[in-house]
Amino acid sequence: MKQLRKINAVKNSQPTLEGAGVRLRRAFAHNEAKLLDPFLLLDDFRGDNPESYIAGFPWHPHRGIETVTYMIEGKIKHEDSLGNGGIIGLGDVQWMTAGSGIIHSEMPQPSSTGRMGGFQLWVNLPAKSKMMAPRYQEIKEEEIPKLHFPNNIEIKLIAGNLNGTKGPVKDIVVEPTYLDVTIPPEISFTLDTNKGFTCLAYAIDGEGYFDEQSVKQIKDTQLVTFDDGEYIYAKAGKNGFRFLFISGMPLKEPIAWAGPIVMNSQAELQLAFEEYRQGTFLKHK
Repeated sequence: MKQLRKINAVKNSQPTLEGAGVRLRRAFAHNEAKLLDPFLLLDDFRGDNPESYIAGFPWHPHRGIETVTYMIEGKIKHEDSLGNGGIIGLGDVQWMTAGSGIIHSEMPQPSSTGRMGGFQLWVNLPAKSKMMAPRYQEIKEEEIPKLHFPNNIEIKLIAGNLNGTKGPVKDIVVEPTYLDVTIPPEISFTLDTNKGFTCLAYAIDGEGYFDEQSVKQIKDTQLVTFDDGEYIYAKAGKNGFRFLFISGMPLKEPIAWAGPIVMNSQAELQLAFEEYRQGTFLKHK
């Protein structure tokens, strides 16, 4: 008999000021890094007032991590030290492996309604990969499989494997699963998971439950973490339920983290910032 993943904790995302003055909600960060290994941070930057986000995220460095940007409204214009540039649009995903170091900017572009919204996930890199060459995986909305299940359940498969279908994101060390799940009102659903992997869910619309007794109602902007097991249970409330489901293999390595750089030791961290000040940060051009 398969083991159900029970709810470990429910956490409200917190209002945070980031970048050049972007108002967003932070689902988790430093305090949960060990619990949610290999995931480091999840930011929710949805908003309907351009003044709250238009200043964006001007040029800044990253090393030792991957950043995953998923847009559901508006656009983000990005540029980097490798000479890349472009637009992450509605439904698109950018999976950036910073590796040994990259400097980039991300500037929001509102939709015609003034709304802009998306999510950025930080994924840790193992020690053996922290100094790898930077790379991008740019995934357009039409490349993301939309899987349909009984009772009009829809899952957008960004990364991972589901029912024989593979997501478009490839060759990521932590074997991630990244899903955008929509469940109609009052419908329940079970999703198999890898035992031993970290699993989390972040509610982005409606309300629902991850316990079979429908006791603990989960609402928009709440994060759910799970105990170990082989599947999760989800049920939508009267308004339907939409959530991001993210899973990955824990690295179980030391974390040394300051700002946009995550390494395994304080010495590596200090070296990264010293190289940034000296202009020797970029190892691959």
